[in-house]
Parts: sequence; C-alpha cells; structure tokens
Amino acid sequence: MIRVSPTLAGMRTYPFVRLTEAKRELAARGVRVIDFGVGEPREETPRFIREALVAAVPARSTYPLAEGLPELREAVAGWCERRFGTPLDPDTEVIPTLGAKEAIFHLAQVLDGELVAVTTPGYPVAARGAAFAGRGVVELPLRAERGFLPDLDAVAPETWERIAVLWLNYPSNPTAATAPLALYEEAAGLARRHGFVLASDEAYSELYFGSEAPASALQVADRSHVCVLNTLSKRSSMPGYRSGFVAGDPELIAALKRYRPNVGVAPPDFIQRAAVAAWADEGHVRDVRALYRAKRDVLLPALERAGLRHVGGDATFFLWLADAEAAAAHLLERGVVLAPGSYFGPAGAGYARLALVPELAECERAAEIVAAL
Repeated sequence: MIRVSPTLAGMRTYPFVRLTEAKRELAARGVRVIDFGVGEPREETPRFIREALVAAVPARSTYPLAEGLPELREAVAGWCERRFGTPLDPDTEVIPTLGAKEAIFHLAQVLDGELVAVTTPGYPVAARGAAFAGRGVVELPLRAERGFLPDLDAVAPETWERIAVLWLNYPSNPTAATAPLALYEEAAGLARRHGFVLASDEAYSELYFGSEAPASALQVADRSHVCVLNTLSKRSSMPGYRSGFVAGDPELIAALKRYRPNVGVAPPDFIQRAAVAAWADEGHVRDVRALYRAKRDVLLPALERAGLRHVGGDATFFLWLADAEAAAAHLLERGVVLAPGSYFGPAGAGYARLALVPELAECERAAEIVAAL
C-alpha cells in the first residue's frame, strides 16, 4: 500500500467535498438544487476584466515570477491607499498570490512557532494548513454575545509566546460580523510583544450592507508583525481567476518572496494584468454590492417569517442562521442547500450558513420554498 501522510490520513474530508456529495445525491433523485452552501460567486465577471485578460494572453508564455508583476503590485498598493488611507511600498510590502486560499494554507510553513491561533467557527483552511506544517492549533471561540469577536485576553501570555501566527477573518466567514479597528490594534500589539504574526484574511472587505465600510488591519498605527490578505474572487466575481495578494510587514513579504518560488503558486502574467484592471475600478464593485443586497432583501424576510434568525453581522454575502440544523435538513430535502454550521468547527454546531450566491431568480424561488416550509 502507498504510505500516505499521517496528517492527511487522519484528517476528515474537506467539508465542502461532503456538501458536493450531498448535492449529487439530490440530483440523482431528480431534485432541482439551489445551492446556498458553497460560497462561490456565480455572477458574470465584468466584461472589461475579461477583455483585459484576453488582450494580455501572449503568443509565447513564460513562467511568472513569484514576486509578481510590478504593475500589479502598484495597482494593489494604490487600491489599499484609496480604500484604507494606507500608503504601501509596492516593492517591499505587497506580493500577489494565487487567490487567498493558498497563501492562508502556506503561511504556517513560512513562520516559526509551535502553534497557530484560529477563530472558530471559521474558514477551515488556516487550521488545515497548520496541521500540514506540523503546528498545533489554538481555537479562539467566537460567541454571539461578544459580537462574534475573539477574547484575546483569554489566551495566556505563555501561550502567545508559542504562537507562530494569529488568524483573524473580518468581515467574517461564516458569521458575517465585522471587527473594529480596536481589535486589530490589540492583536497587533500582542504580535509585536510576543513575536508572532497577525494575519488578517479580509476577502469580504468590499461586501457590506451598512453605511460604513469595514476596517482593515492595514490601518493599525504600527504594521510591523502584521499582514493582510485579500482577493478579487468576491469583490469582482473572479473566483476562477485565483488572484489575490498579501500586504504588510516588509520582513514577512521578503520571507514570502524566498518561500514562494519553491511552491510555484504565482498567478500567470495574463491573470495579473486582468487583476490590474479590476483593482483600478470601483464602479463594478458597487454593482456587485447592490446585487447581493437585492438577494439579501429577498431571502432575509422569508427566513425570518419561517423562524430562521440571522444573528451575524451586516457584511459578506453570508447569513448566519441560529437554531437552524433541523430546518436546514428539511430544506435540503427540497433541494435548498445550506452549509451546516459544524463545517466551520464545533462552535458552529446548531447554526447554518447561507451564501447569497445563486442568481436573483433562484433566490426568489428559494424564498417561496422557505415560505412553504
């Protein structure tokens, strides 16, 4: 028999693979599926971005450099300054990535320390990356009574000394909560004091429904020991392009530039040139927000009338539904697929996550199914 890594052998199947299997079973029974389970945008990528990609496809292809194109680093730095008021050096504080997921997975391999701290319920990739890097995982629970923010004071100083990286994710997947700048300042202070890295996954920073745009860890007064990850997948409906970035502490960016040629995960140059066009434009992002707001306005009242309460925040394209396990099972039988909260860790048990990614007409149909539940 092939000797498989014990980490892989002992790891449960990735949660959304299980969800795919459930959808296949429904389809085999002839049930029409409306998939709110996987948070994959399904809207058209704006035409100007597609045209920029096509125009950049070369007759002769070359391997992309791990440090990325200067034009893309400059576009990212320009966007960060416009959006967060934070000037960045594109040569030393920005590196393009193959989306955010691979960078989240790999970061524990770049940094020294016994442990990785993650919030729960949360995106599972940070903990899985830690496991493959041979790091232990410290879970910081997110509770509704705290606004789904972690209690950093609950971690002992001797534990912080063993941490390689603290992961925060706001706006939050799955809770849709946002974080105040004060949380980032507190976490950054701990990172400097104990020598770990604060890594902030901000993939949903541009999807919000309140009047105030979410804060970023890039806005802290001292960005040493801090990095932020973002992606075009959500803001620009570009999930298949796999284009994101890490920005922050120049020492960490330098370490990533040494590490990343070994794993060969730089986006192709023609993807990077399409990304330049995407980061330079905000009009299409406003359109994307309006579209998700329309879907939310269709589904949220129907869910509330059915007794399914969204108890999370006012951002992302997720609804975090409390006491929803039984209802999610009933909806699944009718083809409406939600993600069980337990997919995001034990702290998610009893909840269900609804991703507002089906087209508006499908959301309207799902609202009718919920109303008949």
